[in-house]
Amino acid sequence: MTGSISGVLTFQDLQRITGYQRRSDVERSLIEQGVHIFRGRCGPWTTLDLINRAGGLDMQPANDKYAPDIL
Repeated sequence: MTGSISGVLTFQDLQRITGYQRRSDVERSLIEQGVHIFRGRCGPWTTLDLINRAGGLDMQPANDKYAPDIL
């Protein structure tokens, strides 16, 4: 499903996911949902991480600077 680079979703992937065929409709749909897209020569593209972030699934581990025993 993804392009040649792992985690990258191509314009064709995004057409399948959104159900839209026109470039403008695909872009509008993703932007309205908070997905950051990049506009390339072959159409918009994004990554799985950016889609997950827009959906509230931040994949970054918590950066706990303090140990729990300081409380």
